[in-house]
Amino acid sequence: MSARPAPAEAAARRSGMAALEAVLTHVSTILVGGTGLVYAVMRYLLHPPDEFAVVNHPAQPAIQHLHLLVAPLLVFALGLVWHAHAQPSLRSGLPARRRSGLALLGTAAPMVVSGYLLQITASESWRAAWGTVHTLASLLWLAGFVVHRIAARQRAARG
Repeated sequence: MSARPAPAEAAARRSGMAALEAVLTHVSTILVGGTGLVYAVMRYLLHPPDEFAVVNHPAQPAIQHLHLLVAPLLVFALGLVWHAHAQPSLRSGLPARRRSGLALLGTAAPMVVSGYLLQITASESWRAAWGTVHTLASLLWLAGFVVHRIAARQRAARG
C-alpha cells in the first residue's frame, strides 16, 4: 500500500515540478526578494545620518552583497522552472493559472537582465534607468509570484 503524498508534493507533481525544484524556487525567491526589498528600503526610503555618508544605512553594502550572492540561485531556479513547468504548461494549452504564470514569465527577463546591467553600467543615467527597470520588474515579479502561489493553493484545495 502506498502512502498518500503531501498536498504540496502532489501539487508539485501535477505542475510538472519536482519537490526539490519547487523548494529551490520558493527559497531563492524569498532570499532574493527579501534582500532586494530590504536593500530598496535602505537605498530609497532611508536618509543618511551624515550629509557626507556614502550609504543611507551601515548595513546597506552587506545587504547589497548578499542580494548579489543569492540572485544566481533564483536565476538557476528560473531555468529549472522554465524546463520542468512553464514550457510544458505552455505547450499543453492548459489555461490553469495561465495569466499569473505568463506575468511571471514577462517580468523574469527584465528583472534578471536589468539586475546584471546594473552591475556593469558605468554611466549614472543608465544606472538610474536600469535601477528603475529592475525595481519595477522585481516588484511585479514578487507580486506575480504571490498571486501564482495563491492560485495554486486554491486549485489544490478544490481538488
